[in-house]
Amino acid sequence: MNATLTRRQAAAEPARQDGLDAIKPLPIWFFAFEGVLGAAYDICHAWHSAWMVVAGIAAVNAVLGLTVLRRRIKLVKAMLKNGRTRVIAFGLIALRIGLHVVLGAAGADVTGTAAHLALAGVMAAATVALLWFDQRVTFRALGLATR
Repeated sequence: MNATLTRRQAAAEPARQDGLDAIKPLPIWFFAFEGVLGAAYDICHAWHSAWMVVAGIAAVNAVLGLTVLRRRIKLVKAMLKNGRTRVIAFGLIALRIGLHVVLGAAGADVTGTAAHLALAGVMAAATVALLWFDQRVTFRALGLATR
């Protein structure tokens, strides 16, 4: 029995010195909150009173981040310090402005509720997909295993 434990311990990877080996990936539902925030501009244009709901979702996101996901704050900090995450944020802003410019030049301004909701869906999906992808790349770059 003792020899078995020794073999298992020898076969296991050594613990990392930086403590990042204990970090687990953020769940996809957390990125859904970020997707709503990414779509907030168009949601608020579609329904002018939706800003209260968006503010509530932002508050729930903050509370979850500080309580349930507290152990993963190192990962969030690493992602925020990562230049790739900033490129994603600025890229999403550029995508929104670019879409409005292109649609305006084509004579299809985004003014109706349906158009704003469609653009909100695109922005939410792009936000979730890009943040999930960024997390996956960050984990691979740091040599951490994902589930």
